[in-house]
Amino acid sequence: MSRTNLARWHAYMEGGGDPALLSDLLADDAVFHSPVVHTPQAGKAIVMAYLVAASHVLGNDKFHYVRELVDGDEMMLEFVTEIDGISINGVDIIRFNEDGKITDFKVMVRPLKAINKVWEMMGAQLAKAKS
Repeated sequence: MSRTNLARWHAYMEGGGDPALLSDLLADDAVFHSPVVHTPQAGKAIVMAYLVAASHVLGNDKFHYVRELVDGDEMMLEFVTEIDGISINGVDIIRFNEDGKITDFKVMVRPLKAINKVWEMMGAQLAKAKS
């Protein structure tokens, strides 16, 4: 099941961040842990907002996963990308439930100038989505 879940996540990422595919992947009680927001963001709608914004910010032609660690229904996917000449390295830590839905999604990003750029661009994307 874990490889199937991972394949579904990759299909979402490779498909350009289709919100319908993402909605099908998320549990109603999903939680998102942002690299810049202290408190966990709970609920499918807010997790969708963050992940759709992230796909717009990070999901450019330089984005790719460079390592995957899978342990049952939990996985860590290391990624690299570049935005405005800034190299970004990060990890997505994803937990799926027994129904194959994402229940927990944590993103960690480095170095500091990368996190500052992601914070700036994510804020703009989330504000744009609200208007």
